[in-house]
Amino acid sequence: MKKIDLIIVGAGPTGIACAVEAKLKNKEVLILEKTNNICQTLVQFYKEGKRVDKVYKGCEGVNYGNIPFEDGTKESTIELFENVLKQYNIEIEFGSEVESVKNENGVFVVSTGKGTYECKNIIVAIGRMGKPNKPDYKLPMTLTKIINFNANSVLGNEKILVVGGGNSAAEYAVDLANSNNVSLCYRKKEFTRLNDINLKDITEAGNSGKVNLKLGIDIEEVEDENGKAKVKFNDGTNEIYDRIIYAIGGSTPLDFLQKCGIEVDDKGVPLMDENKQSNVKGIFVAGDIATKNGASIITGLNDAAKILSIL
Repeated sequence: MKKIDLIIVGAGPTGIACAVEAKLKNKEVLILEKTNNICQTLVQFYKEGKRVDKVYKGCEGVNYGNIPFEDGTKESTIELFENVLKQYNIEIEFGSEVESVKNENGVFVVSTGKGTYECKNIIVAIGRMGKPNKPDYKLPMTLTKIINFNANSVLGNEKILVVGGGNSAAEYAVDLANSNNVSLCYRKKEFTRLNDINLKDITEAGNSGKVNLKLGIDIEEVEDENGKAKVKFNDGTNEIYDRIIYAIGGSTPLDFLQKCGIEVDDKGVPLMDENKQSNVKGIFVAGDIATKNGASIITGLNDAAKILSIL
């Protein structure tokens, strides 16, 4: 398990700025980015040549950070942050979606599909857009209330199908099996992405019958059967469930904050102090996710400078 001073979640301008400020304080830092690009919002949603303004929505216009950002275009902005990464030799793990964050004796254990890391502090620098991954087949609109992408709506004493093979899927299945009838469906014949603890727990749960493991089986279709989910599997069987929970990657920003134990107000803004530290000591929020409606790049750069001033 790799040990690091600081893990930053998100490789947008804010995340990169946090890494720069950390490097200037001689901290070992790693950025985890679930996509394969830096500045994914710019890459995906900005047209070629679109302006990227320094002052935005009345946000602070003075840059207190160490990245010399000025007005530019989509292309010049991305180039600036690419150059910054090279200049400061910042390490990024692309395709690394965070699946769980746990505090173990004052040290954070962060798990992704690619590895597990220990760190002293975490900065969440994700955007406010994000959404959970959905399967290729259509899901009945009439079953919206019982087809979920987290375990928040579980009532207890339900027959539940958890779908997925990552750490979140395993954790949901083992935890929910304490008060529900739980099956876990994973299209591969064995788990390949679990950390050691979750692999041990789900294997024991499967062997003991606590969780019904449906490995090497995929779902072909989901139908509405009198308000319940009728699932057709590719082995020719079908079964009816009270609830399906898809844990196949992706999450809304609020889901991710909850995964970290971060509380939010009624507008979905994380609870934090003047230094951007959340209610979880050692976990900070910066940039878009620390606001109600989004922030400018300058806001993100300034958040980075503020957070690292106390770390």
